[in-house]
Amino acid sequence: MKLLVLGLNHKTAPVDIRERLAFGPDIIAGALRDLTGCDGVLEGVILSTCNRTELYCAIEDGAEETLRHWLSGFHGIEHERVDPFLYAHADRSAVVHLLRVSSGLDSLVLGEPQILGQVKTAYQTANDCSATGKLLGRLFQHTFSVSKTVRTETAIGANPVSVAFAAVNLARQIFSDLSKQTALLIGAGETIELAARHLHNNGIGRIIVANRTVERAHDLAAQFEGFAISLTEIANHLPEADIVIASTASPLPVLGKGTVERALKKRKHRPIFMVDIAVPRDIEPEVGELSDVYLYTVDDLKSVIDESLRSRQAAAVQAEEIIDFHSGEFMAWLRSLDAAGLIQDYRQRSEELRDEVLARAQRQLDAGKSPTEVLNFLAHTLTNKLLHAPSSRLRQAARDGDAVILDAANELFQLAPDRLQSNS
Repeated sequence: MKLLVLGLNHKTAPVDIRERLAFGPDIIAGALRDLTGCDGVLEGVILSTCNRTELYCAIEDGAEETLRHWLSGFHGIEHERVDPFLYAHADRSAVVHLLRVSSGLDSLVLGEPQILGQVKTAYQTANDCSATGKLLGRLFQHTFSVSKTVRTETAIGANPVSVAFAAVNLARQIFSDLSKQTALLIGAGETIELAARHLHNNGIGRIIVANRTVERAHDLAAQFEGFAISLTEIANHLPEADIVIASTASPLPVLGKGTVERALKKRKHRPIFMVDIAVPRDIEPEVGELSDVYLYTVDDLKSVIDESLRSRQAAAVQAEEIIDFHSGEFMAWLRSLDAAGLIQDYRQRSEELRDEVLARAQRQLDAGKSPTEVLNFLAHTLTNKLLHAPSSRLRQAARDGDAVILDAANELFQLAPDRLQSNS
C-alpha cells in the first residue's frame, strides 16, 4: 500500500483552473464514493479550498495515473488541460506535504490558521463517508497533533496575517477613513467573519452581510452592529456599498457585470473596491473591466500579504524542523506495519511446523516409544525445521558476500560477526 497526494494549488495553477477543479460541499460525498470506487484506490480524503484541491489517498502500486484521470474526468475537463498544473507526493514526501499544509507553511498567507480547520473538516467528511481506513486515519490524527505542536512551539501564527486581513488592509490603503464607508460582505463563513472583525476593529462605518441562509447572516451581522440580507437582495443594496468582500461556496458567480453596472449608475460612478476570495469565483471576472471597479482575487492579494510576513520567516524554519522530525515518526510507524505482517506470517508458518512435528511425536508415543526418545525427536526435528530456511539464506548470503543480510542476522540473532562469518 502506498500513500499519495495529488493536487494543485495557488502556486501551480491560476484561479480559473482551480475553480474548475473545486469540490463544493454539495458534491463532496458523491465524489468520495466515486474516488474510493476506482481500481487501486483503497482510502481517500478530498481537500478543496480557495487555494488548493488535493486528493490524499492510500493506493495500490500503479494507481497514480488512475487518480490523475479521475480528477479531470470527474469535472469533465480534458486530462491534458489539467495535468501540467498537478503535483504528486508519495510516502514520506506526502506526509511532509500534509504537515506543511496543515501548519500553514504551504498557504498563500504563511502561517494562516484557517487551513487546519479546513483539513479537519475534509477528514471528518471522508470519515463520515467511510472513505478512510487505518492509514489515513492515523496520518490525519498525527497531523492534527503535529500542527498543534507547531502552533504552540513557534511564532508561526504571530501577527494577524490572513487573506481577510490582507483584503481589509488593502481597503484601508484605498479609503484612508473607513468610518465613512459601507462594506457589503457576501457569505457568512470563517473568512467573512474574519473580514467583518478586521473591518469592525478598523472603524468601518456600516456592515451589510448577505448570505443564502439569512439566519446565519443575522447571527454574524449582529456581532458587528450590522444588518443581514439574502443573496437575492444584493442588487438592491449594492449601490450603498463602497467595499465588497465575497467568499461563498456557490458553484456559480453570485454577482454579475450587469448588476454592478446598474449599481454604479445609482452611485453616480463613485468607485467600488471588491475582493473575491472565493474559488469558484463569486464575482464575474468581467466586472473587473468596469472603469469604476477595483476588483481583486485571492491571487492579487499576494503582494499585499508579502509585506506582513517578515516576522514569520524565522518561525517557519523552526516549523520545518518539527515537521521533518514528526514525518520520520510517522514513516517509522508505517514501516512497523510491514514488520507486523511479516511477523504474523512467520509466526503462522512456525505454528504449522510445530503442529506437524507434534503430530509425528504423538504418533511415536502411541506406537510405544519412550517419552524421552520422543522429546528428543521433537526438539531436534522442530529446531531443524525452524532454522532450515534462515540457515540456507545465510549460507547463500555468505557465498555472495551480502554484508547487508549478514549484518541484519547479527542484529536479529545477537551473534558475533566473526562467528557468523566463520560458521558460514
